[in-house]
Amino acid sequence: MTNPVVNPFYRARPAAAKPVCLPSRQRWQFARLPLAPITASPVPRLTSLYHFDRAGDYGDRRYPGNCGGNLIRDLLLYFQPVSVFDAMSGSGTCRDVCRELEIPCDSRDIHSGFDAADPAQLPTERFDFVWIHPPYWRQKLYAADARDLSRAPTLEAFLERYAAVIGNCVKAMTPNGKLAILMGDYNDREVGFTPLTYYTKRLAFECGLRHACTDIIRFSHGASSSRKVYRSSFIPGLHDVCMVFEKPRATYR
Repeated sequence: MTNPVVNPFYRARPAAAKPVCLPSRQRWQFARLPLAPITASPVPRLTSLYHFDRAGDYGDRRYPGNCGGNLIRDLLLYFQPVSVFDAMSGSGTCRDVCRELEIPCDSRDIHSGFDAADPAQLPTERFDFVWIHPPYWRQKLYAADARDLSRAPTLEAFLERYAAVIGNCVKAMTPNGKLAILMGDYNDREVGFTPLTYYTKRLAFECGLRHACTDIIRFSHGASSSRKVYRSSFIPGLHDVCMVFEKPRATYR
């Protein structure tokens, strides 16, 4: 009887690790996340990898694209703003978080007639924190209103209105205020892979913004796509990206 071939790169699984369960339909896989350094951050769990599989009691999880409120809550606890502008409120997730933290929040949405791309509709007040979770172009359709970003017929039309939204958010910010944008890339049937996070950064930089912190990779727990079966072969995206920008006080105008 010949001896079995030993894989020299094989490492035994640690005894404490849970086995990976892979039936015909994937259930759970466990990944060991890197240890974060100890800092003076008021929110130590807020790192570049954001894992929170419980959505929290914010907004309405039945609303298309609802992201849960824990990330918003941690961002507000970290940056500690005194006022918040939520220009795309959806089911009111950011508003609910602000209510819990007792932070004044101006929450608006296209379902109530507010067009975030229209400068004439901006509030007169200025805010030191602005949160938006825009549509990932036409990945999900939100409002029947033609002004909604998810209704843009082409990528060029989407980016034109998206640029206007970001520009209006900048106008609504106080000097040195923060703009947090949660965005994901999108694999479009006609256009192909669409790197919306790249376009977000490009548009933000064109508005004179700079990064306020590292990108935050948010694991997409509970995404509706995880319950679908596709006939085509592709690499699924299991995350979106929260980018936090600020405009330098010296160049603010």
